[in-house]
Formats: sequence, C-alpha cells, structure tokens
Amino acid sequence: MTETGERRRGTSARTTTRDPEVRTARDAARRAAEQLGDLIRHRLEGVSAVRRGEDDGWTVHVDVLEVARIPDTTSLLATYEVGLDPAGDLLQYRRIARYRRGAQDQ
Repeated sequence: MTETGERRRGTSARTTTRDPEVRTARDAARRAAEQLGDLIRHRLEGVSAVRRGEDDGWTVHVDVLEVARIPDTTSLLATYEVGLDPAGDLLQYRRIARYRRGAQDQ
C-alpha cells in the first residue's frame, strides 16, 4: 500500500506528457483555467468564452472570484482574457472586466 501511495505521489501533472496541440475548445478552456489559476491564486468560477485564434492559438475568458463578500451577491468577480499558443501554453493574460456578482450584464 505504501509503495502504491508513493508511486501516486511521484506522478503529477508536471511529469505527465501533454498532447502537442490543444485540439478542442474544452482542452483550451481547461488549460487556460489551470495556468491562470496558478498565476493569480484566485478561485476560478468558470470559463465564459473560448475562441480559436487566427494563428491557431486560443483566446479564453476565465471568470474568477477576486473578493469574497457576505452576502455572496456583493462579491467582486473578474473576467480575464487568456491567450494560449497552439500547444496550450499561456502566452498572455489580462483582466478585461470587474463586476459585482449580483450585477446585471450591461
């Protein structure tokens, strides 16, 4: 049992091999969210948009919780635009919107 546990601990996302390309919008969304989450350390709320770029890369909009408040409807969220290359590696990101959870779209 210990040997199995050690073997599991030894394998991580860093040691697994990735596909050479992101083939689907789902893959792009997952990779963008993972990499952005590692950088900004905010809780991810979800992905609101995925678009294949003209250069075969991807643009993904990731929604994150920036400031948690009580009641929850007053929490501050943000949408980040994440640019990925064709392999799914993060090239750039920027915050494009910040809003209260309870606010309506404008």
